[in-house]
Amino acid sequence: MPVYTLPELPYDYSALAPVISPEIIELHHDKHHAAYVKGANDTLEQLAEARDKESWGSINGLEKNLAFHLSGHILHSIYWQNMTGPKDGGGEPLAQDGVGELADAIAESFGSFANFKAQLSKASATTQGSGWGVLAYEPLSGRLIVEQVYDHQGNVGQGATPILVFDAWEHAFYLQYRNQKVDFIEAMWQVVNWQDVARRYEAAKSRADVLLLAP
Repeated sequence: MPVYTLPELPYDYSALAPVISPEIIELHHDKHHAAYVKGANDTLEQLAEARDKESWGSINGLEKNLAFHLSGHILHSIYWQNMTGPKDGGGEPLAQDGVGELADAIAESFGSFANFKAQLSKASATTQGSGWGVLAYEPLSGRLIVEQVYDHQGNVGQGATPILVFDAWEHAFYLQYRNQKVDFIEAMWQVVNWQDVARRYEAAKSRADVLLLAP
C-alpha cells in the first residue's frame, strides 16, 4: 500500500486568483505534487526490493530520490495550507488578528517585519536553479530563520521546522508570470495565511527536546 497520499486542496482552484490562476493551481497540485507522492512511494518500494535482494549498487541514487520526492511532498503539503484567498490573507501578522506571538517572534528574529519580508523574498528569488524560500523555527536557539531549499534539498539546518514556504520552481508561476519570478514572489505576500503560519509556529515551539543533543 502507498505510504504517502496526495492531500486535498483546502480551497477550489480559483480561490487564490488573481494572484495565482486556477490553471496553475490545478496543474501544480494534480500533476506536479502528485508526481512527488508517486515518486516517494515508488522509491520506498525500490529500496525494499534492494534490501530483499541485498543489491546495493543503486543505493546512492535511491536515497537521493527519496529525499527529493519526500521533500517535495512535504513542502507542497505545507504550501497549500500556507495560502488563502486575497480577501482573507496577506498583509502582515498583527496582534489584533490573533497572531501576535508570531508577529513578535518575527520582529525579535529579524528586527522588523519589513526586514523579514525582504530576506525571505530575496532567498526565494535567488535559490540555485529551482527551489524554495522557507521561514523555519530553529529549536536550539528558539528563533525563526530563513532558509533556501534548492531542488528540495540544501542550505537547510537540521532540525529546523518549516512554517512558511514560498515555491519558486517555474511550475509554480511560469504560465502566469512567465520569467518574472520576482513579481510572483512579491504577489505571494497577498495570499499568505498568517493563521496557518501562526499555528505551525506554536506547534513547532511546543515540541521540546526534539533534537536530544545531550543525554
